[in-house]
Amino acid sequence: MPSTLPTTLAYPLRVLSWLGSQGTRGVAAVVFIAAAVPSLGALLRPYLTEAILCLLCISFMRVDLAALYSHLRRPALVATATAWTTIGVPLIVGLIAHATGLTAGAPGLSLALMLQSMASPMMASPALAALMGLDATLVLITLVTSTALVPFTASLFAGLFLGDMLSVTPLTLGLKLLGILAASLLAATAIRWIFGAEAIQRHKTPIDGLNIIILFVFAAAIMGDVVSDLVAQPLFTLGLAALSFAIYFTLLAITTLLFRRIGTGRALALGLMVSQRNLGLMLAATAGALPPTTWLYFAMTQFPIHLAPYMLMPIARRLAARKEH
Repeated sequence: MPSTLPTTLAYPLRVLSWLGSQGTRGVAAVVFIAAAVPSLGALLRPYLTEAILCLLCISFMRVDLAALYSHLRRPALVATATAWTTIGVPLIVGLIAHATGLTAGAPGLSLALMLQSMASPMMASPALAALMGLDATLVLITLVTSTALVPFTASLFAGLFLGDMLSVTPLTLGLKLLGILAASLLAATAIRWIFGAEAIQRHKTPIDGLNIIILFVFAAAIMGDVVSDLVAQPLFTLGLAALSFAIYFTLLAITTLLFRRIGTGRALALGLMVSQRNLGLMLAATAGALPPTTWLYFAMTQFPIHLAPYMLMPIARRLAARKEH
């Protein structure tokens, strides 16, 4: 049996390595395949929480501890970026939603926007920044600090702005977020201890491929009803899609401008992180008990999340070329 094991694993590893080598193209393709095969949505939706936990676990498992420690020596920048993404963004979104009457007029959309703003950055943000040649270590440390705070900040803003719009209390939301993050961190720590950081780094490409497969499971689960919604209410669905792109690139642009003094490349990396919100974490914490409009908006956000890194590659390349010269 031991002699046949490498042969048995060789083909799956080759497939995973090929997927991992596709980079931002693979991430972009995921969203179109998920939308094109809606029947997979119903099949994979029961596994949404497991997919989110796996994505979190893989991200924690790949944390570069040396880079983490080095950035902790410059706490001012990390603290400012963390405050912006965990406090500044949800506070501004909440105030705008209330001032414009969106909370009363379109509660499902208001809930979606608040949950999006309250969420921590996506765990895949450092990997996407690295694929684009941006400063992944700065993104990593800010991601870690933001994720550590989000159970508390999300609970605070849920109490301030959401009232009874959520199916769970703000305290329950915070505790669930804390439990999900703690479970993922413990599993990742166990994997690092069993296999070692060197082995994880050595198998970086197939792990990237596995990440893309799990991203597909998540995208398919959340986007299962997109085609039927598009047919039933095309203008509303396209409007939510346009809104999701507008919010994504607004967050990206504002963050890049706010932090431009640290260099355009590093500011863009932070902008990418702030605009890539971990909606899966909120879905897991609320057990998916959300209004149809909230679900549909979450589905629409998958398009900018998956397409933007590919769209931004030319800008990232120009910044890298400028840095070399």
